[in-house]
Amino acid sequence: MWMFKKKSLELPTAASALPGRKSEMPIENRHFVNGHALKPPFPAGLETALFGLGCFWGAERKFWQADDVWSTAVGYAAGVTPNPTYEEVCTGMTGHNEVVLAVFDPRRISYDALLRLFWESHDPTQGMRQGNDVGTQYRSGIYVYSELQRRAAEASRDGYAAALKKQGYGPITTEILDAPAFYYAEDYHQQYLAKNPAGYCGIGGTGVACPAGLAAAD
Repeated sequence: MWMFKKKSLELPTAASALPGRKSEMPIENRHFVNGHALKPPFPAGLETALFGLGCFWGAERKFWQADDVWSTAVGYAAGVTPNPTYEEVCTGMTGHNEVVLAVFDPRRISYDALLRLFWESHDPTQGMRQGNDVGTQYRSGIYVYSELQRRAAEASRDGYAAALKKQGYGPITTEILDAPAFYYAEDYHQQYLAKNPAGYCGIGGTGVACPAGLAAAD
């Protein structure tokens, strides 16, 4: 995506981060693929999940293509700078990760099934990069909205770590945090690969199956 000659792989402090702004990013509140809302309020009974797994263009497509995911949106989270722009995030001086917000019906698709999709869609052992995309905004992360989500995320991490180790991979570097503020990315990033079918996608998994949520997903 955004190319720099040299990028810091260290997260900025509150003192060193860019200042940001008070105003939110204006976006069209309509999913380009299915027409559903990108912003709350969402229909009763739906829940949200938040993941970072590399370039958010390809990551979002993984989730909107999943059956019974009601809506998706891309944005920035787990950083310092309020309401950052894409260009600011790409400097590495906001601390934000590129993330996907997935809105789903837990009666039709489980959080465990989303976790399995998350793990199998990228390499969670790469630290501050994903493939050729290098920078703090490409780190692997799960941002949880409840204690139930946290327990499921941690259990799936431990199970997948064991599966990866058997195949020669190193330790998982995925951060698991309480869901921070989510800032919507610019409108042209939303459902980018549906608007630009030949666009760049740096998402690729390890080929190692994740044991999390097999019964629920099947």
